[in-house]
Amino acid sequence: MGFQDFLGNAATVTHLRESIRAGRFPHSLILAGPRGAGKYTLALMLAQAVNCLEPPGIDSPQTGGLPDFCGRCANCVRIAGAANLEERVAEAVAAREELRETDKRETRILVETHPDVLVIPPDPPQLLIKLGQVRQAIHAAYYRPPIEARRAFTIFTASAFMKEAANSLLKLLEEPPEHTTLVLLTENPQELLPTIRSRAVTHRLGALAPAELEALLAARRPQLKPGQRALAARLAEGAVGRALTLDLDAYAASRQDAIVILRNALREPDYSQLFRTTETYRAGAEGQGKTLNLLRALGSLLEDLLLTVAGTPQLIRNVDLAAELAATAQGLTVEWIDAAARALAQVEQGMRRNLLRSLSLDAMAVSLS
Repeated sequence: MGFQDFLGNAATVTHLRESIRAGRFPHSLILAGPRGAGKYTLALMLAQAVNCLEPPGIDSPQTGGLPDFCGRCANCVRIAGAANLEERVAEAVAAREELRETDKRETRILVETHPDVLVIPPDPPQLLIKLGQVRQAIHAAYYRPPIEARRAFTIFTASAFMKEAANSLLKLLEEPPEHTTLVLLTENPQELLPTIRSRAVTHRLGALAPAELEALLAARRPQLKPGQRALAARLAEGAVGRALTLDLDAYAASRQDAIVILRNALREPDYSQLFRTTETYRAGAEGQGKTLNLLRALGSLLEDLLLTVAGTPQLIRNVDLAAELAATAQGLTVEWIDAAARALAQVEQGMRRNLLRSLSLDAMAVSLS
């Protein structure tokens, strides 16, 4: 167990390990890259490497002369306990649901499997980093020195901050404690305030080529057929974690609903079929996840249509629908695809305001007709 298990982006990983060896690990760090590129995995690995109780010697063949971690000591095991973030967040949400209504409103979602490693995910249902979560980070940084670790870590797993939360985080970034590192994970650094970006060191995780991902999938997911591997490799957009965990059956179901919306927009509309499809997207955490999957599937189809209209169909992701996408793209304009993408973004923004999902999807489909 160690950094040899992290796939891709060797230059970035090496640079970060060198900063640990030199004792110059940054107080504030931004890890940027596509969803599934391994940002969260790398953040936990860095926390393990800094705080490992039994680190492999740098002369060991596995380390390449750089700091590494054992994966077996008490610190490594407990930090790794936060690796399955979705499961940990689900447990925290379930625990919050057991509280009284008055306490529930004031309780924010945090993950802490090690006393000195605080993981802060977006707080449901709005999926935003909220002021209460940043206050917890401030309290941990200033008033709770590391108990069992050499260096405390606070990991923000997303860059969608409420305005008050982002402003409060600035205070922590301006005067970071010596014993704490803040790690911000983001798909798009531009979502962060310029004043936050200027106070943190940014490292980017790049995408792997589809051929590399297909080879990896052949080794790690041998049950997938060649066509499925090709589809998963392109849908992953170069992200190793996404390729290894992508549920193709769930994606196919979401994509089928997305195709219903597109067909209603581009052909003679069948509102009864549309309403039967969209009425299944209801309130609650499960409905939110289902809606996000639909929006992502629809977004991937719109991007493929744009690539087809632009004359570069070899770059599409939904390779199993190449013929249908080519037929659908006939007569489409870039302006229509741009309008559809804007409508899609409006639905996603509406979800943060708890708008009724089925009606939002209906309105989007009708507006595109």
